[in-house]
Amino acid sequence: ADRSLHKLGTDYIDLYQVHWPNSDIPIEETMGAMDHLIMQGKVRFVGVSNFSAEQLRLAQSHFRHQIVSNQVLYNLIDRHIESELIPYCEANDITVIAYSPFGQNLDSLKESFIGELGRIALEVGKTEAQVALNWCIAKEKVIAIPKSNSIMRTTENCNASGWHLNIEQLKRLDSLGKRRDRIPSWGNF
Repeated sequence: ADRSLHKLGTDYIDLYQVHWPNSDIPIEETMGAMDHLIMQGKVRFVGVSNFSAEQLRLAQSHFRHQIVSNQVLYNLIDRHIESELIPYCEANDITVIAYSPFGQNLDSLKESFIGELGRIALEVGKTEAQVALNWCIAKEKVIAIPKSNSIMRTTENCNASGWHLNIEQLKRLDSLGKRRDRIPSWGNF
């Protein structure tokens, strides 16, 4: 944290995230260190990454403050977080930060959704990437962090917000994606 503060040239970090659960270090030790950073004023908020609902509950039980975010894999294809993690986060006011919102790449989404992304993109006058991102951020307490390699792509991604897919379009995408739901193998603490 001190190195990050120095490199950033700031007195505090807005959001400090614990990336990946680490079974080699007790979670109470990790979360105790996060509490200490908040009490020192070096960190304002703490989040986690790649924690299951069970791991998140355990981390929160060893933390005096509110865990505010969980950064996890989430997109139209990889939807393993919908059954337990998203409801837990909604109930506990934790924002889900969806990484890889296009899966491996947009082409993999197009192949998996056999024209449906294109049809919906035409219906709403947006690109397929914007439809995929809008589907993701349509969920309560979910934001997306898409990777971008150009200003043009960043602008396209930004234009995925400020409008909404309708209920019927969301249902069409949801029904196709549920057939491809998978659960990753995460380790326990």
